[in-house]
Amino acid sequence: MPPGANSPAPTMDALGGGFPPANRDAWMALVAKAIKGAEFEKKMVSRTADGLRVEPIYTRADTIAHAAAGVPGLKPFTRGAQTSPNGLGWDIRQFHTGTDPEAVNKAVLEDLAGGANSIALHFATLGGSGLVFSESALKKALDGVLLDVCPIALIAGERTPAVADALMAHWTREGIAPADRQGHFNADPIGLLAVMGQLSVPLPKAMSDALNLIGETSKTPRVTALIADGNGYHCAGATEAMELAAMLATFIAYLRAAETAGIAPEIAIPKIAVSLAVDADEFLGIAKLRAARLLLWRIAEASGAGEAARDIHITAVTSWRMLAKRDPWTNIIRNTIACAAGALGGADAITVLPFTYALGETDAFARRVARNIQIVCQEESSLGRVVDPAGGSWYVEKLTQDLAEAAWTELKSIEQAGGMVAALKSGLVQDRIAKAAAVRAKAIATGRQELTGVSAFPLLGDDGLTVTPWRGGASPAQNPAETVKPLKLSRLSEPFEALRDAADAHAQSGKPLEVFLASLGQVVDHNVRSTWIKNYLAAGGIAANMTDGYAGAEPAAAAFRASGLDAACICSSDAVNAEHAEATARALKAAGARLVLMAGRPGDREDALRAAGVDQFLFAGADAIETLGSLQQRLGRA
Repeated sequence: MPPGANSPAPTMDALGGGFPPANRDAWMALVAKAIKGAEFEKKMVSRTADGLRVEPIYTRADTIAHAAAGVPGLKPFTRGAQTSPNGLGWDIRQFHTGTDPEAVNKAVLEDLAGGANSIALHFATLGGSGLVFSESALKKALDGVLLDVCPIALIAGERTPAVADALMAHWTREGIAPADRQGHFNADPIGLLAVMGQLSVPLPKAMSDALNLIGETSKTPRVTALIADGNGYHCAGATEAMELAAMLATFIAYLRAAETAGIAPEIAIPKIAVSLAVDADEFLGIAKLRAARLLLWRIAEASGAGEAARDIHITAVTSWRMLAKRDPWTNIIRNTIACAAGALGGADAITVLPFTYALGETDAFARRVARNIQIVCQEESSLGRVVDPAGGSWYVEKLTQDLAEAAWTELKSIEQAGGMVAALKSGLVQDRIAKAAAVRAKAIATGRQELTGVSAFPLLGDDGLTVTPWRGGASPAQNPAETVKPLKLSRLSEPFEALRDAADAHAQSGKPLEVFLASLGQVVDHNVRSTWIKNYLAAGGIAANMTDGYAGAEPAAAAFRASGLDAACICSSDAVNAEHAEATARALKAAGARLVLMAGRPGDREDALRAAGVDQFLFAGADAIETLGSLQQRLGRA
């Protein structure tokens, strides 16, 4: 027996003995030394899109009393509605958007055999693809599916009541007892109005049809009727607080309508599911789902049915707005981070959009990758084996609390405007989201927020994927009964993708856009700027070479002349540029360069450099969309 085997394990205090106690003042002294006089607030503190502070370090002083005492399974359900893990943690819900019922059925059965355990079935709606609804189409799509164990979620827009009736009839034909039926009808007339900007029937009629589904599912406790969906608002550019507020305001609108129809809150609340987006900001995703449970409980409690909040089903969907068309392989990384956020945030079901979803119709490979992301998170990483693993983290608890407060403030502004429907009709919600989207777009364009594979480290050339473009959906109603200003849905990468498309079009009609890099000095001198400018240009579809560098002006000019190109970019360190840049600019012009660029800010040497022949300076912090677009035009004329 080893010595000390029967001795008690050392305590943390004992392990830390002999070291001076850590404190914030000592840490701040080290920080001040590391940032060399820079302002702490600017260098070390970041902020979310809602302006919430994210500190560089959290300590016991940041403890939130009620959060520290929180227990999974107990109100306010911030830490989840269950006291123990539910199996592997969540439903792996696969999204199907095919148009042929038999092909959809084949894909559904493949997914279920491959590890998915829930299906989201998309029926053709305005502006979208999916199955053209008929009872036979539904029956064919679900042929062979074990409906007593596989939840079916519908995405059917205005056709939801009819598709729901068909699904209930199918359950009956298949002999599925009401208690064994699982699914989500997902009627959401308010969300549909916001996204599409119109309804073919008056909203009161659409609301009445949706509420009828609550009665029709009264004997099916594992089937929800409506959904308060935040995804459309997220895809339009909403901040986390705005998305939560829109979801909550919609939830309240449905709850009020149910009460007016004589449906008690304790009955209506479990019949209204919730869906939220999760993106590549993992901790914000976790906090958003936790804040949602807290705020939904607050609403339920105010309705006199707080305990009913335990049964609200929350689905997390990986963000559509974060997906990129160019180098879509990077979407796999984004989806994995988002899926982890959904899992650690306690979602009841997670839908991972296929990584090619922004490009067009998804194939078996893309669906397999989508479900395997979840399987790895569940079975290899065991993310669902602990209830609320982020709970107790000072950072996560503070972020959850701050986000909940910000969302509640947003919710109050919607309620003060008359509720969600009134706020949509006045344009309040759409306008606030549009402003948030513009701020984010500016941050991306200026490099303050980077998109991997798009604005940072873009891949030029073939990415190895061939995808069938989406087919057009059903035509809009000619004379809609209800209209509002629609949300403007867009992906973050679209402005850069437009630049890439323009570059491709130019390459097809003439020679590709390309710039010669006149990298000066040794690799150690120019590598940082050469790498930056190569990636910067590639974000606009402009190719650039990389070399070990040139000793001075004449070797650089000779190499440029041999390249046969029309444009060159001088790039090196400030010290090397001070010695060689002016001479290099003159030499490049003499060698036939019609456009001479320079990487980096010129400082007080701008006039001299321009006089020597530099036409434009490229540097971080400028609007890349505007700069690269203008550069494409200049290169096209060179």
